[in-house]
Amino acid sequence: MNKLEFLVGEWSGEALVLRGPGQFAELTQTESVQFKLDGLVLVIEGVGRTKADGKLSLQALGLISFDDETGTYRMRAFNDGRWLETEVKLADGGNSISWGFALGEFKTTTVLRINEIGEWTEYGELVIGDRPPQKMIELRVRRSSR
Repeated sequence: MNKLEFLVGEWSGEALVLRGPGQFAELTQTESVQFKLDGLVLVIEGVGRTKADGKLSLQALGLISFDDETGTYRMRAFNDGRWLETEVKLADGGNSISWGFALGEFKTTTVLRINEIGEWTEYGELVIGDRPPQKMIELRVRRSSR
């Protein structure tokens, strides 16, 4: 779990989130990340408020743990009244994670990385059937505290 230490802290910035066909909400985004249970679980809580009026638009909670038996990271994530469980892959020398899921004709892929200037960037794509991928979320936040 120590390999995920790079995410710990309080983060704030902006996000674009798909809310309908071609309709994006511009958000002021915060991400709060901390270890719980002596490092057994990493908790990530994201909150987005619309820039136009400050109304709550996005609430997401992710719990990441390490499965000793399979040697993989697993995440259970909750958002918009739904949840998913998926494998999380560590990449880019330890500064990036990726995950995704498939449900029927819907498939998502998301990559979260800390870029060269220390910003958390997150980009998610949605594929529906045989249509080309479309942006689902684009997020850029900066650490405000550890």
